Amino acid sequence: MIYREVTCPVCGCGCDDIEVEVEDNTIKNVKDACGIGKSKFGEIGSLDRVLKPMKREGKDFVEISWGEAIDAAAKILVEADHPLIYGFSENSCEAMKVGIDIAERIRGFVDSQSSHCHGLTIIAEQRTGLPSCTLGMVMNYADLIIYWGSNAMDSHPRHMSRFSTYPRGIYRKQGRRDRKIVVLDVRKTCTAKIANHFIQIEPNKDFELISALRIALDGGEIKQEKIAGVTWEEIKKLAEMMKNCEYGVTFVGLGLTHSAGKYNNIDNLFSLAKKLNDYTRFSVIPMRGHYNVAGFNEVMTWRSGYPFAVDYFRGYPRYNPGETSVIDMLARKEVDAMLSISADPGAHFPRKCVERMAEIPLISIEVARTPTTELAELIIPGVISGMESEATYYRLDNVPLTAKKFLDPPFTQTSSDEKTLRMIYNRIVELQEGRV
Repeated sequence: MIYREVTCPVCGCGCDDIEVEVEDNTIKNVKDACGIGKSKFGEIGSLDRVLKPMKREGKDFVEISWGEAIDAAAKILVEADHPLIYGFSENSCEAMKVGIDIAERIRGFVDSQSSHCHGLTIIAEQRTGLPSCTLGMVMNYADLIIYWGSNAMDSHPRHMSRFSTYPRGIYRKQGRRDRKIVVLDVRKTCTAKIANHFIQIEPNKDFELISALRIALDGGEIKQEKIAGVTWEEIKKLAEMMKNCEYGVTFVGLGLTHSAGKYNNIDNLFSLAKKLNDYTRFSVIPMRGHYNVAGFNEVMTWRSGYPFAVDYFRGYPRYNPGETSVIDMLARKEVDAMLSISADPGAHFPRKCVERMAEIPLISIEVARTPTTELAELIIPGVISGMESEATYYRLDNVPLTAKKFLDPPFTQTSSDEKTLRMIYNRIVELQEGRV
C-alpha cells in the first residue's frame, strides 16, 4: 500500500508531501522526506518500543495490565498536592486538550517544551504583537529572506527548498534567482555558506545590532566604528536592503532568543519589522522546532487564555513564566508528582530538575525507552501521532493541518494518546467522586 501526501511528524515544517510504502504494517520505503524525516520513518521498526505498561518494583520494572496502569496513573495524580503535566510537542492537538483537562481537574501545573525554547518569543509577541505571515506568502511574495540565529539547513532541512529560498512562487517565478538570502549568526553555519550575505555577530550583541538597524532606518548616524562586531557601513547596507525589498521575512531561531537580552531581542526585532512596514512589507516567523510545539501554545491559549506555564492550583488558570515554568518548579522542588508525555526531560533538563524527577512519582507515556522512562515509576506505551493515529497539528507559521494515519499501533488497548489520556481523565473523575 502506498500512502501519498503523508505528513512528516518531525520538525515544525510539517512537510505534507511525503510518500510512504507500507507492507504488513511495516514501512518499506519513504520518498521526498529529508534525512531527519527518513530516520524517523525508518527507525520505527527498530525502536526499543514500549509495548506493555510497566511499574517499578525496586530497581526493576514489572509488566502490568492496562487497567492497572490507568488506575495507578490516576491515583498518583489525584493524591499529589502539586502535580505537573509536561510535554505534548509531538502529540496531536486533540491529545493536548485532554491533557490540559487533566491538569485543570487535579489543580496542577501544565507546561511544554515551548517553555524553554521559543517561550521567550511568545512573551515578546504578547508585549509587541507578532508581525507574521504564512509560509505560502513567503514562497509566493518574499524577495528578501533573513535567517537570524537559525541554521535551517541542519534544524529544518527542507525549509529552504520548500518554503523560502528555492521554490518558484506566483511572484518569484525564478525561485532562488529572484531572492536574496541573508544570514546573521555568531558563526558561519551551513545556511550561511549558501547565503548571498553573511553577517557575523559578536555573541550576545544581537540587541545592539537590531537597535542600530532601527537607527539606520530613521536616517540616524552612529560614530562608533563597529556595533556587535559589524561595521556601521554594513549595517546601513542591510537596512537599505530591508527597506527597499518588495516583501521581506526574518526567520528567528533559538540563537536569537537565547542570546543575552532574551525576549527583549525578539521584542526589538518585532519593533524593527513594524518600522519596516512603513516602507515595504515585512514579517517575522519563529523557527519552531518540534512537530506540534506551536499547536500546544494554540490549544493552551484557547483553553486557558495563556500559551504555556499555566498553574491551575487555585482552581483557575494563572500564568507567570519563571514561577510556573517547568524547569523553575522542578528546581525549587515544588512539584510532587509528574506526568511526562512525548518528551524526554530526563535527557535534556538541568541536573537539579532531573534529580527532583527521580525523587517524585513520575509517569512516562512514551513510544520508546528513554532516560526519562528509566526514572519513571510508571511507564505507559505511547502512540506515534501523525503515523499511528490521525492528528491535528500546527505548522511553524501557526497554520493548522491534519496528518493521516497509515500504521496501526503495536497494541490494541488504545488507538491514540488522546484515548489513553481520556482513560486517565475518566478514572480521575471516578476517584474524586468516590465512584470506584
